[in-house]
Amino acid sequence: MIPKSESCPPGYDKFSVVGSVRLARHKQTLRWPPSTGRFSVGLPPNPRYVVSVTKHSDHDDYIAAAPEQFRAILQDLRRQLSHALPDAEEVIKYDMPGFEIEGTIVAGYAAFSKQCGLYVDANAIAAYADEIASLKLKATKTGITFAESKPIPEGLVRKLAVSSRKKKGF
Repeated sequence: MIPKSESCPPGYDKFSVVGSVRLARHKQTLRWPPSTGRFSVGLPPNPRYVVSVTKHSDHDDYIAAAPEQFRAILQDLRRQLSHALPDAEEVIKYDMPGFEIEGTIVAGYAAFSKQCGLYVDANAIAAYADEIASLKLKATKTGITFAESKPIPEGLVRKLAVSSRKKKGF
């Protein structure tokens, strides 16, 4: 928690800011705690730019904190990944649920305000790029994002998880 003091701008005393927070609109960085005891940028405080950091202890906690419309999808995705990667351990890394084998994250998933994502090895995405494109899913280098109305088919989740495992050498 940022201590309430004269050097702390009004509005920031109720939020936790750790490290650096990028203020996109002004393209400046806010650092706390600064070496001078004051904030390093002279922007007026605006709660829109404050990032609150929530740490999740396990997959159940993460899913419970996700937007309500995505909870069932995340539970299903978790079940599918658990079946596809039976010897993987469920972990939370970078505040995201994932499946780890021998210290390496093989697959993970996340929920955002308007979509969910499945994250696997980049080579697994490349191997199934045609199938992903034919389903009109949005793919990045290491993930696939999808809306509540168009979840990833179970067969594709399994293929991606198994392929990611193989590409990572397990």
